[in-house]
Amino acid sequence: MRQGQGNLRTGRVVKRGARTGSSLLACAVFLMLAAFGGIAEGQFNGPAPGADTPLNPPVKITTDPAILFPGHRDIILGRDDLLAIHLYASLDYAPTGRVDQDGVIQLPLIGGVKVAGLTVREAQDLIAQKLVSAGMYRDPQVSIQIMDSPNLIATVVGELHGVVAIYGERRLYDVLAAVGTAGSGGSTVGTTIVLGGGGLPTTASHVITINRPGVAEPITVDMGTDPAKSAMADIPIFPRDTIIVPRVGVVYVLGAFKTQGAIPLQQNSPVTLMKVAALAGGPGFEGKSNDLRIIRSVGLTRTVVQVDIKKVMDGKAPDPVLQAEDIVFLPSSSWKAAIKSGGIATVLGIASFLVFAIQQ
Repeated sequence: MRQGQGNLRTGRVVKRGARTGSSLLACAVFLMLAAFGGIAEGQFNGPAPGADTPLNPPVKITTDPAILFPGHRDIILGRDDLLAIHLYASLDYAPTGRVDQDGVIQLPLIGGVKVAGLTVREAQDLIAQKLVSAGMYRDPQVSIQIMDSPNLIATVVGELHGVVAIYGERRLYDVLAAVGTAGSGGSTVGTTIVLGGGGLPTTASHVITINRPGVAEPITVDMGTDPAKSAMADIPIFPRDTIIVPRVGVVYVLGAFKTQGAIPLQQNSPVTLMKVAALAGGPGFEGKSNDLRIIRSVGLTRTVVQVDIKKVMDGKAPDPVLQAEDIVFLPSSSWKAAIKSGGIATVLGIASFLVFAIQQ
């Protein structure tokens, strides 16, 4: 009987060992799932703009020649202008003064004269009238020389930024070239050299907006990439113009690519998935090639398109053309990622431990 009881006890020990091995196996599987597999996945869609928020408004190119190429515009005097006043054939009256914040310049014999907002010719006529009314001169021929002015400038903002003095007539390409040359510091790395000496960054759009005082709507010019049509975009720039150089559209690359980030869209050719993948260094080994996703937002609606990038690379599927603000996401396979990062050693270690535990 004692020998039989010993056999029964031995059987219980074996069963307990088997149960222990099963428990360890279950724990190991759970840990592996937690480490290499997602427990739950979800997508966050908010916050979103309101229903009345205008998204991606269409750009209207200005084509009216009267707006693009207006006639000669007289210089308008403004605050802080430093003016030198001269009388023809008279050296006795040659004052110099600066226009104050009220738009007034103080001159000998006639006192304060408000010249801000007047053209140079209008200011000359006004000063001449003041001199005649004061009984100082019968028929003075007044001329005004602008010695210094913070108002005779054009401001460039956006991907290019700077301030350019506008004396006489200057064109759009001249202003952009001046800002591009000043901002490049003599280096042309990373820029597309255009406009003769200056340059537009690769992230800059060729659609330029100009805000001009006295013009109700912004002036929008498409410089394009065709030299034969560039003359139509080289419009005159006047003092106090604000030139806005916006950022070109980009495509965002995420996931199992060698390089992640924003890739600027080329403006002279369509950008396809293969081009973006090449610029991003190509898909990695860990990527799920049959589950690449192109996420596109149109207004308030988000659309997800699933693409097999391997079939595209093999020429068995069309190469999708991407748009600005598209998101290209290539998910990673947990097991492939573990193999790539050296995590397979951990998996083999757990398997060896389970085999050892079951055999005991």
